[in-house]
Amino acid sequence: MPPGRIRVDHLSKDAYQVAVRGHRLVVDQPSDVGGDDTGPTPTELFAASLASCVAFYAGRYLARHGVAADGLRVEAQFTMATDRPARVAEVSVTVDVPPGLDTARRDALLAVASNCTVHHSLQQPPTVRIALGPALDER
Repeated sequence: MPPGRIRVDHLSKDAYQVAVRGHRLVVDQPSDVGGDDTGPTPTELFAASLASCVAFYAGRYLARHGVAADGLRVEAQFTMATDRPARVAEVSVTVDVPPGLDTARRDALLAVASNCTVHHSLQQPPTVRIALGPALDER
């Protein structure tokens, strides 16, 4: 798949294969809601996308300043809204930094990590269009 393009194909029940460039992953639902739990849910990937973007930016900051990323960890916790429409209500992201970073570096790392692309995309949401394509037998 070319950059910026993602394809999702049905596998079975609630499982789907996601193709991103040359990579493949499976999304599914937990078994207690009818899935086979063969992969994370799309909502979990949503939170994981933010957490991994924050981690990437933090890691790049550390590399630029000659600091090893050993011990860098990012965790995200999300909660769902209790009303409709179904959606994520809140995501909290915590960055555990490598030992030995002084206050100035910690503050700078937080500023850089907070400027990751996914975070900006959530703060200034993109226009989303969902449309139907032709049926498979019409292609």
